[in-house]
Amino acid sequence: MKRGSLKYLTREGFRNIWVNRLMSLASVTVLMACLIIIGVGSMLYFNINSLLDIVEAQNVVMVYIEDGTQDLDTTDVGNQLKNIENVEDVSFIPKEDAFRKQIEEMGSDSALFEGFEESPLPDAYRVTVKDLTRFSETVAQIKTIPHILDVRENSDLASKLVSVRRAVTIVSAGLVLMLFLVALFIISNTIRITMYSRKLEINIMKAVGATNSFIRWPFLIEGILLGVISSVVSVLILWGIYELIVYAFASVVSSLGFNFVNFLDYIWYILAAFAIIGIFTGTVGSMVSMNKYLKEQRSIVNNE
Repeated sequence: MKRGSLKYLTREGFRNIWVNRLMSLASVTVLMACLIIIGVGSMLYFNINSLLDIVEAQNVVMVYIEDGTQDLDTTDVGNQLKNIENVEDVSFIPKEDAFRKQIEEMGSDSALFEGFEESPLPDAYRVTVKDLTRFSETVAQIKTIPHILDVRENSDLASKLVSVRRAVTIVSAGLVLMLFLVALFIISNTIRITMYSRKLEINIMKAVGATNSFIRWPFLIEGILLGVISSVVSVLILWGIYELIVYAFASVVSSLGFNFVNFLDYIWYILAAFAIIGIFTGTVGSMVSMNKYLKEQRSIVNNE
């Protein structure tokens, strides 16, 4: 295709949007609605993931050292814990510090411990696990280390957190896929209606020898432009909606020890995802509709 023809057909794609502005507006609106719902679902997913990260960080393994263990052996236990592949962090809690904290938390009831010259609690290590799916495996490795008195862990909570994260991921992916198919259907039908409105023009172009590529190009440009416009506007609207939600519920959520994630930390990822979805649906929708139309008109010829 010559450069002049390419410029002309590209201008035609822009012109199509203006000439069929009501249908274009309908397409952009529907696609924007789909993208915004996808965006809301994505931000919900990011916030749930952030909350799960906080809960997972609190789901630690407490490793208590046998009473009478030498300092060198206690240090060696810590080194072995750090060498376990799935261990994120290891912090030592001296028995004196643990006893002092226990007395502070008991308040007036701490009088029960008057007369204790030494801490009755053992030294301990606070172990944070990287991957909760390997929680039980990691606990089993910890229990094989010598000089360990006891291991306190909550494997039930760990397995539930893993199940929740997996469920959230599956639901989010299903929602994105469903809305993606809806957007594809809407765009393809909009392009198809546009082609029927220009039925006479397309038939004249075919009659004078225009190739299928020559005819497809303006509609392809139109589909891409609809996708780009929808993606950009959707991100801006989603940003506004999210900030309103944060403003309305920030105080309530923060009182529970959780803060909303910052939208700007994800804005470029969301914009890129929206652009890909918008351009892809616009491109595929226009191509599918164009091929169907040409087949219905029995006008496809092998002259590309």
